[in-house]
Amino acid sequence: MKSLRSFFHYSFLVLSIVWVVVSCANPGTPDGGPYDETPPHVTGSMPEYGKKGFHGNKIEIFFDELVKVENAQEKVVVSPPQMNMPEIASRGKYIRVKLQDSLKSNTTYTIDFSDAITDNNEGNPLGNYSFVFSTSDSIVDTLEIAGTVLNAQNLEPVKGILVGLHSDTADTAFTKKPFERVARTNGSGRFVIRGIAPGSYKVYALQDVDGDFRYSQKNEMIAFSSAVVTPSCFPDIRMDTIWHDSIYYDSIVPVPYTHFVPDNLILRAFTASHSDRHLLKTERTSSEHINLYFTAPSTELPRMKGLNFNEEDAFCIDFNEGKDTIVYWLRDTTLIYQDTLCAELYYMENDSTGQLVERMDTLEFVSKFSHERQMKWREDAIKKWKKEQDKKKKKGQPYETTYPVPPLEFSTAVGGSLAPDENLSFQFKEPLALIDTSKIHLYLQQDSVYVPAPYLLERKGASIMEYRLLGEWRPLQHYRLVMDSAAFIGIYDHVSKAYDTKFNIPSLDSYGSLFVNVHGVEDTVVIVQMLSGDKPVRSARVKTGVAEFFFVKPGKYYLRLLIDRNGNGKWDEGDYDWARQPEEVYYYPGFLNVRARWDISQDWDVNAYPLNEQKPLEITKQKPDKARTIQNRNAERERKKRK
Repeated sequence: MKSLRSFFHYSFLVLSIVWVVVSCANPGTPDGGPYDETPPHVTGSMPEYGKKGFHGNKIEIFFDELVKVENAQEKVVVSPPQMNMPEIASRGKYIRVKLQDSLKSNTTYTIDFSDAITDNNEGNPLGNYSFVFSTSDSIVDTLEIAGTVLNAQNLEPVKGILVGLHSDTADTAFTKKPFERVARTNGSGRFVIRGIAPGSYKVYALQDVDGDFRYSQKNEMIAFSSAVVTPSCFPDIRMDTIWHDSIYYDSIVPVPYTHFVPDNLILRAFTASHSDRHLLKTERTSSEHINLYFTAPSTELPRMKGLNFNEEDAFCIDFNEGKDTIVYWLRDTTLIYQDTLCAELYYMENDSTGQLVERMDTLEFVSKFSHERQMKWREDAIKKWKKEQDKKKKKGQPYETTYPVPPLEFSTAVGGSLAPDENLSFQFKEPLALIDTSKIHLYLQQDSVYVPAPYLLERKGASIMEYRLLGEWRPLQHYRLVMDSAAFIGIYDHVSKAYDTKFNIPSLDSYGSLFVNVHGVEDTVVIVQMLSGDKPVRSARVKTGVAEFFFVKPGKYYLRLLIDRNGNGKWDEGDYDWARQPEEVYYYPGFLNVRARWDISQDWDVNAYPLNEQKPLEITKQKPDKARTIQNRNAERERKKRK
């Protein structure tokens, strides 16, 4: 028995040592030998690659090791497109693709896996792998095209958008037929469409919301090219690096390959605004006003006729520049207390033929909070205020006997200093009934005395709620703005409080100047924007080839240029129905450091770089996808050994 126990004890010890040795030799650990850096290798498939006359619905691809497919829904694309997404699954050492749609006759199919296939343990990617088969007795669809999809407004790469082809070059093909060949963009907006037959095509991009592979909804982002492309190819040479190991290379050798063109297409994507005008919604979130929202701008305001109230002089109307957002402020407090207002609204909208016609709707505007509820809130507030005043009275502290009326609220961006080309702005919380300029005083400091200075107070834009104060600002001078109580009175008798602020105009030495000499644009309205990050902070029109910026605060700036073809001072999207491309946008491919007391003159040829290489990476939000490559951890392992 003793010898038997010794035998088992010895055997257990030996097995434990063997287990430890084997564990330490695991290829995934640094101390157990080199890492596995070999990507999976295709050993075969059913059907075989390039199979002709295939009409089945199941494809199996075999590998020399365990594999997995990552993000198949996003990365794997079947072309011609399948209306129903294929079932794609890894099964140990093979991948199975089950097609859900019937196959077209005499067609070459491409299943593009991109970099979705990796080995199961180390994640080594197979690379841009595609599987090809044909339902005909030959494969002639072997051409490719490539390019980039960018957001037309800011040149951001558009990731995950479909790019498709139509051999039917009629404009209706994009809206009536599904794509013939498709691909999907990566994180850089880059696409490659493979398996193209010889011929001529139009190229489109589509953020396919409903999965029908055609432009069927106005809210889908699209891009279209007016030009017809003809794919072709030619033999070419590229230089390739031959590596001795993962650290050192032997040589750089020329490698022949087939160069497919065009490979530099640029598609500028946009989402069309609602060009048809309709009443989008109405709301009365506050009893004081009614809000109307339309889907498109108009040149005239709607008309409102009261049914349970008299609309004559009942409103103070505020609206934006496009008259598509309108606020009806109620002047009469009896209407404010009325929970439901009924009215006929007459406005212009597009009919089924696209023509603007007058429409009448009977509407009810119901206050979000009833008058009874609001009065209860007011009573509670007064009771609370009285208790506070009674406590102060008992303690012998100063107290009030009349419930205070809330003052007129407004906001202003007055800071400690103001640039010579800036002005003071005011945003009010309700429309104004009265402006008493005799109670508004602007002073300029001379020696130690403030003397009156001229100013002009005017509306800032279309809104009746915004005003600005303009003055003759002088560098190195100090100013004081004093507004007496009741300088502004709102339509609800709210009165502004007294206001007193001081500010100065810095020395011209505190600023720099920037002059941008623009080249490569047509003789049209051109706007250059100075950007902080990707946000515009200054803009100037190009005059005689130069955009001038004075009084620029020192700092780091980027530049963007807009071709303002309709002269409305802003960027406008395209319109597919009218074959109108979005207005062109360019970025200066770098940044500029503006320094105080420096005048910078910068030349800018907007065509010096292709559009997809213009926007600096520092301000690009959609960064390129992290490259799925072999990690070369063996090289790092060797470096650590040599230390």
